[in-house]
Amino acid sequence: MNILKKPTRTAIAAIALAAGVFSAGTATAEETFKVGIVTFLSGGAAESFGVPAWNGGKTLIEALNRGGEVPGPYGTKGFGGMKIEYVIVDEAGGATKQVQEFRNLIQREKVDAVLGYVSSGDCLAIPPVADELKAFTILYDCGTPRVFEEGSYNYVFRSAAHAVMDNVSLARYIKTHDVKADTIAGINQDYSWGKDSWADFIASMAVISPDSKVGTALFPKIFAGQYGTEISALSRKKPSLVHSSLWGGDLQAFILQAGARGLFERTQVVLSAGDHVIPQLGKKMPNGVILGARGVNGLAAKIEGNDLTNWFWDVYQAEHNVFPVQAPYRMVQGLLGLKSAVEKAMKDNGGKKPTSEELAKAMTGLSWDAPSGRIEMALANGHQAIQPNAIGRTKWDEAANEMVLVDVEFYASRCVNPPEGTKGIDWIKAGFPGAKC
Repeated sequence: MNILKKPTRTAIAAIALAAGVFSAGTATAEETFKVGIVTFLSGGAAESFGVPAWNGGKTLIEALNRGGEVPGPYGTKGFGGMKIEYVIVDEAGGATKQVQEFRNLIQREKVDAVLGYVSSGDCLAIPPVADELKAFTILYDCGTPRVFEEGSYNYVFRSAAHAVMDNVSLARYIKTHDVKADTIAGINQDYSWGKDSWADFIASMAVISPDSKVGTALFPKIFAGQYGTEISALSRKKPSLVHSSLWGGDLQAFILQAGARGLFERTQVVLSAGDHVIPQLGKKMPNGVILGARGVNGLAAKIEGNDLTNWFWDVYQAEHNVFPVQAPYRMVQGLLGLKSAVEKAMKDNGGKKPTSEELAKAMTGLSWDAPSGRIEMALANGHQAIQPNAIGRTKWDEAANEMVLVDVEFYASRCVNPPEGTKGIDWIKAGFPGAKC
């Protein structure tokens, strides 16, 4: 099991002596709340996604444990006065390995909750096991809508919106900004995330821009790394617009290889979740790319930042010497959701450390504020979040020597997320009934 532990028993004991206990029968100051955190620490998804996500999570956990630093309703120490302890697991290795790692977290490490999973494949594999073990679990990132559209779980929640939002927002942006889309091609990874993203995008375009014609649809293997054949195919077909949900090292590789061959100069490229490679690519990120960040995250969040957003931006940048992209925002919103659920459960149970059942009850239908805006557990009977989104264009700022977003559009949660009880693809094909834009 690939884990890094942070032992805190000595520090916890010292805090307990200083703080005392709440009262008989309630959680005590020497108690900890142990979280298993799963994200990519190695492999193609680590540099631009998994490691930044954990950097954001670690920064937040340390601030919460010190107490009094995080704005809004998050000034109390830890989770309900309990110090947060963590065990971090590398998500690399595939779904079969992650199922075993999950069992280890619950049965050996005795964690109180699990927060994790970037890969949609892992997010589809974990929920049945979590319910089997009655283990409270938050999926903090993965995008496939299938998790709750094809299953129902008692102990599993997703604290971020699924990918329907990303692609509906892109289609709306293309229409609003009169982006040429006579012919559309796509390059998306050959698994649930890529296939779902492409299906949602072309269905959205069929409603919003019905004259657009869908052409080449390419599905390279995840973590392929080399895209010469696909770039040649796109160059031959000369589509007006190329859609991609590539992410991590795959997206970096595609941008560098396609940029060298002039693809971005010949066609408009739109990236449903492309912001997270900007720090690594810098000036090599082409100008004029239309992209999202799976929420009002990263550069888009800074444009309309509130106190919580600005606090997170500043502390993350100071500690890691780079601005936070979508991955750390999404881990932070998951951790703040967990804190909110723990403290709601403790309020309901008289101040005791909550059980998995009490956490699940508290998390169902919960809403809370995050650096990316208001998060609402509004779908899947209160188990699936919706949130606002933003789309913009990349532009290199010579004076500041940095990439910025321009022409940014913000979308309300209920404009780009389906209503309760409706599958995303069905909502799109029906013409977005009930959308509040």
